[in-house]
Amino acid sequence: MTITTSAPPTRSTPVALALGFLTGGVIGAALAAFVVGCVIESVPLCVAGVGLPVVYGLFFRLAGAPRRAREAAVVPRTALAVVESREAVEGEATSDVAVRFDLTVAPDDVPAYRVAFTQNINLTDLPDYRQGVVVVVQYPPDRPWRVRIVKRPTPEWEDRAADARLDSAPGPVLVSESSDGCGVGFVTLLGLLLAAAGVVLLFRADLFDGDASDKPPASSSSPSSSSSSSSSTVVSSAYGTVTLGPNQSFLAKGELRRAVGLLTKDTDSRAALTVVVKDRLLSIVYAPTGSTATTFDPDSPPYDRFPALVEEARSGLGVGSPQTWQLTVERLTGSLTVRVGVTGPEGAASLEANGQGKVVRRTPAH
Repeated sequence: MTITTSAPPTRSTPVALALGFLTGGVIGAALAAFVVGCVIESVPLCVAGVGLPVVYGLFFRLAGAPRRAREAAVVPRTALAVVESREAVEGEATSDVAVRFDLTVAPDDVPAYRVAFTQNINLTDLPDYRQGVVVVVQYPPDRPWRVRIVKRPTPEWEDRAADARLDSAPGPVLVSESSDGCGVGFVTLLGLLLAAAGVVLLFRADLFDGDASDKPPASSSSPSSSSSSSSSTVVSSAYGTVTLGPNQSFLAKGELRRAVGLLTKDTDSRAALTVVVKDRLLSIVYAPTGSTATTFDPDSPPYDRFPALVEEARSGLGVGSPQTWQLTVERLTGSLTVRVGVTGPEGAASLEANGQGKVVRRTPAH
């Protein structure tokens, strides 16, 4: 008997690829937003990470409603079929089991064809579907591979099945589960990775410039420390740091001078190797006793000029927003140098000033 039924269409179409990419993007963005929100303690970001899949799922459900309505409106065809083979693939021994069937379907008006599919069957009913038994099946006329066994057929079809003798049809065997193919899987993974990376990149300033990264380096000495609800100060033989509390910044007028005074008031005029300033962190690294390195007096930098230098670097070098910045004072080249580095979505940039706070070099974002 000749088989004229074609194989089911594959889903690796442009629409399927686009849908796979969008689905992967939603999953990646939602997971990244939730994790980043937890790390930076952002409630709106956590809510967005949870709500995005829900909104997408609702939209996907609504968008597919017309197609499901059309499919439900199609009257299924009823036909006889003979069981070629069966195999239980999963399930509990005391309930329904998933059975993989291979049938020859013999419609009244088209040639017979072979089909393979999986259907849940109660364990007690398995003997009714042994090899060679004729059963009654239904399938949509436009999707003949979506065959389902009718467990309780009408008396007319039950009588026809009892009296029928069907011959096996040769292959090919149609399958009811159409495969997405590797193309859809690849673009889904690509969308997931790109969306997750985009979220992390967007919030990298909050992730990598928080208080955790502002902790001073470990020291073998035993530093003395004092803290309050608004700031904390740590002084040791190797370094000194001042960390401001939330909603404070060293760009505020007079804040740097006050913090430097806290670190130098009880010292014996120790020379500094570097001074590093971030939004809420001031660090001074002192020169070891007997060091021959080039040093400077930690009170000598033009601290009053620092806020203006940082503002110029952030707004005039084209790095975009959000951004991170760091100001470093050193004397490695012989003269005091103030360098402001800033990083944003458009790249990294820097600004260099002399010991009086006058800008001598600008390097825009690239």
